[in-house]
Amino acid sequence: METTNSSPLDLSQPVMLSKPRSRNFLQHIVEDIQTALERDPAARNAFEVFTSYSGVHAVWAHRIAHWLWLRRLYLPARWLSQIARGLTGIEIHPGAQIGRRFFIDHGMGVVIGETAEIGNDVTLYHGVTLGGVSLEKGKRHPTLDDGVVVGAGAKILGAITIGKNSRIGANSVVVKPVPPDSVVVGVPGQIIHDKNRKVSSQPALDHDNIPDAIATCLQDLLQRVEELENQHKISDHSHAALQLEKDGSWQIREN
Repeated sequence: METTNSSPLDLSQPVMLSKPRSRNFLQHIVEDIQTALERDPAARNAFEVFTSYSGVHAVWAHRIAHWLWLRRLYLPARWLSQIARGLTGIEIHPGAQIGRRFFIDHGMGVVIGETAEIGNDVTLYHGVTLGGVSLEKGKRHPTLDDGVVVGAGAKILGAITIGKNSRIGANSVVVKPVPPDSVVVGVPGQIIHDKNRKVSSQPALDHDNIPDAIATCLQDLLQRVEELENQHKISDHSHAALQLEKDGSWQIREN
């Protein structure tokens, strides 16, 4: 009887496993609820989030609408997104690509365009717009990398990329790409590289600590002018100077 030479299983070698299955909808629900509990101090329990958080509901509706969109069921996908818009006040185009642990706090007035791409662990506040600036087909909406936090009322426009772990200040208007680990404030958005910022797994929500680059530069210029006047013994007391106080307010100092 002929025998076949079969090599024994080598347990010292890694076993090649099949590609893991994608997360199902129930797993996304559990993860999204946990994300809301972690990022919103007002969230008291999972049941409250499940039943009353419009931002979470909008994300769930989008996951279904996006599933329909990928299968070319465009009209049902748009219907579902419009129903979710009416119920939550949040408009997410079914074509937008959204990663895991995406959280919309409050959410009213949030608009996310068709070709927008959002990474993992991204947080948006109410009134945020991820919009387009072109009538051409193709990529025309922003890409938000992992860990980005966008403050209330901010507008991010065009096919630009907001780098990983960056913060967009409230009511900023961003029209240019933003490098990772940056802070953006103002209209138009001014990019500030925050080299002293510590990288954390939690989103940076301390928007009260966003630096004011223009105010700092202006204060430095005023100080230099005063030093030059003192150096050249210029004693013109007819003008008033601005003084930036420690609390961030500007005071008019009469000379």
